[in-house]
Amino acid sequence: MNCNPRAAACRATLVLALLTLETSMSLAQNSVEAFYKGKQIIFQTGSSPGDGYDLYGRLVSRHISKYIPGNPTIVTQYVPGGGSLALANQFGNVTPRDGSVFGLFNSGMTTTPLLNPSVAQYDPRKFKYIGSPNREGHVLMAWAESPAKTFEDLFNKEIIVGATAPGSAPYEFPKVTNALVGTKMKIIVGYRGSGETILAMQRGEIQAYPGMAWVSAKQVYGELIAQGKITILGQYGMNKHPDLQNIPLFPTGKTEEERQIFELLYARQSFGRPFAFPPDVPMERVEAFRKALVSVTQDPEFLAEAARANADISLVTGEDLQSLAERLFKTGPDVLKRAQALLNE
Repeated sequence: MNCNPRAAACRATLVLALLTLETSMSLAQNSVEAFYKGKQIIFQTGSSPGDGYDLYGRLVSRHISKYIPGNPTIVTQYVPGGGSLALANQFGNVTPRDGSVFGLFNSGMTTTPLLNPSVAQYDPRKFKYIGSPNREGHVLMAWAESPAKTFEDLFNKEIIVGATAPGSAPYEFPKVTNALVGTKMKIIVGYRGSGETILAMQRGEIQAYPGMAWVSAKQVYGELIAQGKITILGQYGMNKHPDLQNIPLFPTGKTEEERQIFELLYARQSFGRPFAFPPDVPMERVEAFRKALVSVTQDPEFLAEAARANADISLVTGEDLQSLAERLFKTGPDVLKRAQALLNE
């Protein structure tokens, strides 16, 4: 049998490279397993118990451990405040960076440093994204006693709406639509989460809740919607949500610059329910969690539980979230300057 020495050498080099790669992967797997085996790790949710973020947090945290090497015990903590701003600032500064703590954030966590830089003490590009179990759509919900009964009323009548803080969708969305497309919403801030905001609406303190995640609305308030006590008057985004084809979509401006502002504003919808580590966590641990989340979203028990909870599942990988965060920070300075001005008027 004739053998080309060059080809043989090439094959030998390839075999050696594959063996080296396999050995490296095995060592990384063993390293991750050694770190997590028998360990209790902390899962922090930047929201209040009972809301839509908590729903996804509980779903994922109940299933992910079996897919993480070492099968650690997961303990949940709640860190509400400022639409996850409190948690994001902690992650950027004081949270341990060894992979012993991971979190679930409000979808606007990544754009807050761009749109409201004065309140953000973190760089979202440095977070290590694990992934999101779903993409999101947002709606404006009005209480039955609200003076706004139709989508058109939002442009003709002043209504009082509630929000947590700057950086949250219920603050940013009406602020920008007021300025660019003519809605008339008076925004009251300071509520600690969607549950508290909805209670304020039921008590008559406010009349509507803009920027509510649709999956949360239908999961937590579906019965009130069915009873007609809450009405979905409009939806936010560049495109209509598949569930909401008959609900009007807020306009996205009249100029290219205005369209780019709305694209930046609605980028949070691609982030959905982002799970992440703080900066500097070893990449082999990040990769282990990314793979675990992919496995969770394919797990029949998880999917059945999500279906029972009316929770949409449409995975966004950690790699995709990382890339999106980088792209957002390449937004032109003129667009950012005007968006910031609109939000701080």
